[in-house]
Amino acid sequence: MTNTEHSWTQAGHGSRESVEPAPTTTAIAAGIQLPAGFAAIAGDPDLGPAIMTSMARVEKRLREAISNSDPLADATSRHLVEAGGKRIRPLLTLLCSHLGDWTRPEVLQAAAVVELTHLATLYHDDVMDSAPYRRGAPTAHEVWGNTVAILTGDLIFARASILVSELGGRALSIQARTFERLCLGQLHETVGPREDQDPVEHYLSVLADKTGSLIAASGQLGAIFSGAPDEFEHVLVKYGENVGVAFQLADDVIDVTGGKGTSGKSAGTDLREGVPTLPVLLLRRAADGGDESAREVLRLIDGDLSSDEALAEAVEALSAHPVTTESWAAAREWAGAAKAALAPLPEGVVKQSLAAFADAVVEREA
Repeated sequence: MTNTEHSWTQAGHGSRESVEPAPTTTAIAAGIQLPAGFAAIAGDPDLGPAIMTSMARVEKRLREAISNSDPLADATSRHLVEAGGKRIRPLLTLLCSHLGDWTRPEVLQAAAVVELTHLATLYHDDVMDSAPYRRGAPTAHEVWGNTVAILTGDLIFARASILVSELGGRALSIQARTFERLCLGQLHETVGPREDQDPVEHYLSVLADKTGSLIAASGQLGAIFSGAPDEFEHVLVKYGENVGVAFQLADDVIDVTGGKGTSGKSAGTDLREGVPTLPVLLLRRAADGGDESAREVLRLIDGDLSSDEALAEAVEALSAHPVTTESWAAAREWAGAAKAALAPLPEGVVKQSLAAFADAVVEREA
């Protein structure tokens, strides 16, 4: 059986008949917009078309992988895929594969695996966060309830596991260890730091697990299955870990500086939900150290934020406090570490694009 010929029927797999034919790869590629930081790809006459075509093939493979003969499972599984998304993780897999032989079919399969894994976590995260919207659409638990949403996340991860098992033991090991870290990151975020643990260090470790691990695996798998030089694998893992933390830290600051950025959240969402992001953790550290201005802002943050007026006042106060600037500096430091990790890679559009993406994740202040 080839990688594109799956027999899903035992577990209800398989596409339901559709009244409309599936779009062609060319049509999908024409509609793809690369995320910020990847402009150099589109401008390259060789890399651009290759990446766009590969992204379109991954998109088709995602839809094939989640299709189900059961109407409910099919609808719930398609929910987030059809809502769109930037597809950053599969893009990184495809981009890094150009450090080797990007035409190997395993590359496309690996790219689909990382995005399916990401999608599975989103179903679970939205339930835990009671999030009403994701990518502009009502979340699955809002439409079908928590139980169905959780089971859909499990189902999508099962599909990812089937695909990765076909790639061999090494890919399966990377996938399993990455998913372990995703779960541990969520668990540690939920229970909080130990009494003897610094809250900021705890938080950074959570981000490394919840966000950095899968981004790192994305680039790593692209290198492995393209047959890129072995030494590039470690480079891409280090890059992915750092850029993932930078990405999430930037989202933290965007929450208190206004604008939805790429997080899709309105300003103050994390404050209202009591999420301990870096600006708040640094604020508490400053208050514990005797900073009276930090204590005044904390009184607002720890107060009743149910009204829009109270939330706006807390957002404005935190945004104006020096800890917000300090948080931006921390995000840029992690992005800088990601760029520094790229030093061993050969000069070219791949390295340039990875560096530009690291810059882009911390330039989302609008």
